[in-house]
Amino acid sequence: MGAQLHHSSSDDLAETHEINVTPFIDVMLVLLIIFMVAAPLSTVDVLVELPASAAQPQNRPKDPLFLTIRPDLTLSVGNDSVTSDQLAAVLDQRTGGDRQERIFLRADKTVAYGEMMNVMNALRRAGYLKIALVGLEGAPAPTPPGGAAAAPAR
Repeated sequence: MGAQLHHSSSDDLAETHEINVTPFIDVMLVLLIIFMVAAPLSTVDVLVELPASAAQPQNRPKDPLFLTIRPDLTLSVGNDSVTSDQLAAVLDQRTGGDRQERIFLRADKTVAYGEMMNVMNALRRAGYLKIALVGLEGAPAPTPPGGAAAAPAR
């Protein structure tokens, strides 16, 4: 509630009916700071060097479930390390038993293809058939076999 001072014949102050926006701005700034601090905490923080891909990026789901293969061949679901034996149980817990949920498989580029296939086979045995491979976006197009770049079409 505010008051307006002006010269009048009476000694009463007249009330003004305006909204004080200062508390509203204070609340918005506090919320902005909270979201700026919380946003980085909601990402996956497992350090892995991904190989590059020239494919068009696909839409990312709201809450993707990442399975990561580190260079030392340890597995992580989200930020939690798991063993191969625990993989099916942890995935069932994270997905609520929904075997139709897509699992995003991230592997360090130093991981051998055979090791990645072993993890994919473990996912298949656990009943998870929807697997998406994750790579870096915006990589240059690969050169064709033979090393020479293709001539531009005219």
